[in-house]
Amino acid sequence: MSAAPEPRSSQYISFFVGGDELAVDILRAREIVEITAITRVPRMPQAVLGVLNLRGRVIPVIDLAVRLGLPASVITRQSCILIVETEFDGELTRMGLFIDAVGDVVDLDAAAIEPPPPFGTRARLDHLLGLGKVGDRLLLLLDIDRILSPEELFAAASLEAEGGARAALPGAPAQGEPAGAAALGAGEGRPRPFP
Repeated sequence: MSAAPEPRSSQYISFFVGGDELAVDILRAREIVEITAITRVPRMPQAVLGVLNLRGRVIPVIDLAVRLGLPASVITRQSCILIVETEFDGELTRMGLFIDAVGDVVDLDAAAIEPPPPFGTRARLDHLLGLGKVGDRLLLLLDIDRILSPEELFAAASLEAEGGARAALPGAPAQGEPAGAAALGAGEGRPRPFP
């Protein structure tokens, strides 16, 4: 396994997914938007909820909880979509991350960033840049390019397609239940309105 890339900036935006506090490089975050209608796209990996129309631009939306192997996110008052830029074939592409709640902007210097431990996190080690220490809190610093790479997303989808493997994945819906149904409002085909 190759070493994780070095963090690129000293500022990160923090957010919550499945009870964990995560963060991404603030230079990759573009905006935070309310949950709106998400159009499902057939035959997409389970973590891909669909696409949304953001001022005329089609943005894929990923349920980050499912991508991290957690149960699907549930829409609450604090739920939102964090629009990030990820590198794909040498170009920056915008994608939406369905998250439970947004945190704040944190400053981290190199001394406040530790390498990820070989155990004890719910995220894969190659998806992490490190652990950020902010007071008594620890933030999981995500490698957004790796976590959202098409190769990684479709590799997970191929596991889902293998017989029986789908049910073994954490947060996977039961056979016959549409992927992302919990986040989309239990089969309604789109998110519930923002409360």
